[in-house]
Amino acid sequence: MNHRELTEITVVGDDDTGLVARVTTLLFERGINIEDVDQAVREGVFRMTILVETSEMSVSKHRLRRDLAELGDDLNVDVRVRFPSERDSRQVAVLVTKESHCLRRLLDERNEFDAEIGVVIGNHDDLEPVAKEHGIPFHDVGDERGVHDEERLLSLLDDYDVDLVVLARFMRILSPNVVFRYEGRIINIHPSLLPAFPGAKAYRQAKEAGARIAGVTAHYVTTDLDQGPIITQRAFNVPDGASVDELRERGQPLEADALLEAVRLHLNDDVEIRRGRTELRDGGDETYHLGMPDELDDVTPDGPVDGTITVGKSDD
Repeated sequence: MNHRELTEITVVGDDDTGLVARVTTLLFERGINIEDVDQAVREGVFRMTILVETSEMSVSKHRLRRDLAELGDDLNVDVRVRFPSERDSRQVAVLVTKESHCLRRLLDERNEFDAEIGVVIGNHDDLEPVAKEHGIPFHDVGDERGVHDEERLLSLLDDYDVDLVVLARFMRILSPNVVFRYEGRIINIHPSLLPAFPGAKAYRQAKEAGARIAGVTAHYVTTDLDQGPIITQRAFNVPDGASVDELRERGQPLEADALLEAVRLHLNDDVEIRRGRTELRDGGDETYHLGMPDELDDVTPDGPVDGTITVGKSDD
């Protein structure tokens, strides 16, 4: 069964003995078949995502939510349930700091999304006028240094029933407490061709490394900084003697373009994560492909090739 047809249950909190058994037993007792389970622990935070078949369960959706919430309270964990029907009207939250180019592009193109941008959240208030210009609620969750309040952030994401979180140059790292709750539903734009130059000041890293080609990457966020599955990338030439500011000026339009495309792919259900890598979903747009455009394939050399390639043979 396609994952989009399954109910998703996410459990996040402190790890404890017997937690998994308590949750899975509750589901079994209510006639719910478990199709897939994924678990992780990072920085003391436990996350379990369960995909289940609920079409023949013996309780109502409301009762299942109540039972899981009561169990979560007993175990001191947060339990969330997303039924397939609830994924049809999706809400997007855009997280920002001070740079407006990605936010403006998303807001200008939002009518093309199969979702609604319901809220803009910043760790500074600089972009509040941009959100208000488009009639979108804005909330500042940062202090005077821009350190965001994660409890308030999580509360807002819950209040707006957010399905997808978009980091539009949000210059802060999200903890596992946030990432685990929105696994596979947080998209970030990073100003380098990942995996090259992760972390802060990526354009400066590219200049100092003498890169001839630089670029940008839109990717899913994981608990490993800038190492999540890559969705879209854009590249540009680095002119001789170009300053960091000149690289940023070349890169920013591409940041907005790559992020917009990644959000479209996600919301259209055209992309999925398999074994840590994004792939086009079966039944999606057959005219689209991830990676370089066909024009670049046409000018890429296809030889010479060193001998016959043997499956399983080392390429050392």
